[in-house]
Amino acid sequence: MLGSKPLSEIEIKLILAELTSERNKCLFIMGLKTGFRISELLSLTVRDVTQYNKIRDSVTVKRAKMKGKNSSRTVVLHDQVKLALENMGVLLMHPNDRLFPICRMQASRIIKDAANKAKIEGKVSTHSMRKTLAKNVYYALGKDLIATQKALGHKSMNSTVSYLSFDQDAIDNAIRSN
Repeated sequence: MLGSKPLSEIEIKLILAELTSERNKCLFIMGLKTGFRISELLSLTVRDVTQYNKIRDSVTVKRAKMKGKNSSRTVVLHDQVKLALENMGVLLMHPNDRLFPICRMQASRIIKDAANKAKIEGKVSTHSMRKTLAKNVYYALGKDLIATQKALGHKSMNSTVSYLSFDQDAIDNAIRSN
């Protein structure tokens, strides 16, 4: 979403502190750690994240649920996501249940309300979770744009670059110090 910002570690902690249900915490953590779009997250079922009464090591969003519907995308599940899924009680749920039985508008309201309560400045939306992953992966990979593009599932490098064109403070500081 245009104008949405990536979140700092402090902002993430503040938002998590405002999320009251385990489901909402899990949605937020999973968004931060997988980089799936909100519609992709909301398409997941319990079966997509569990197998043989265990949480899977990776999750795949089916092609039909992906933006563009060109291909599916598989992402490894971070330990924090696995813990959030356990805390949510996913292993006690029916395999055919939707993992997050809410609509996009409700998910958006959940994230925005938590950010507002935490008094976070700037535009925070569900897309902030994806932008946060983009920023973190980009720096973790030594500013490798091609690997970041692959991690986000972008077809175009321009899409990836637009996700990373956010650090106006760093640009301003670089100009001042030159």
